[in-house]
Amino acid sequence: MVKRTSYHHGALRDELIAACLRLIETEGIAAVSLRRVAREAGVSTGAPYHHFADRAALLATLSTKGFELLAAELTAARDATTGSPLDTLGALAGAYVRFSREQPGYFRLMFRPELSQPEKHPDTIVAGDAAFAILADAIGDCVAAGLLPADKADILGITWWGIGHGLASLWLDGQLEKRAVQLGTTAPELVEDVMRTVSTLLAPGS
Repeated sequence: MVKRTSYHHGALRDELIAACLRLIETEGIAAVSLRRVAREAGVSTGAPYHHFADRAALLATLSTKGFELLAAELTAARDATTGSPLDTLGALAGAYVRFSREQPGYFRLMFRPELSQPEKHPDTIVAGDAAFAILADAIGDCVAAGLLPADKADILGITWWGIGHGLASLWLDGQLEKRAVQLGTTAPELVEDVMRTVSTLLAPGS
């Protein structure tokens, strides 16, 4: 690989992030080291240290960006929904699953705190909390509309997140598509059906 001898300061940081993401998507998180990322970016092995103190700092930066991208996707899905608050919850789950498919490198890293060490990088925690707050607010809207029980709002937020995350992980691992074929449907349609079923079961009086 021909090494780049110069980058604009900001461009180098962006290229290192992009190179790290490529490595995660093609070879897995275990392949990431600052030396390997530098090689992937075509720069000297010392170049990453101008921006990242260590591997964890680089991974935390990617994790933070991943949560920010997820929050943007969730916000867009919420704003595009014109139905009931429960419809919004379904749209959020669908957006969460789509994000995992479209951004697998980010998704696989965002929930590996032992690697990104968010306790040392508060921006990551803030970004993760902001993404979750979109779901929590949607749950609150359902409670306000009398569609979900108020005393279970926090638990339902975790429940919804758990279901969405589980579906996303199953899809990434190829299991959701396998089951969808067996059921005579597609993975996206199966996700929608699952979330509609959960909405019905959780709503009062169901």
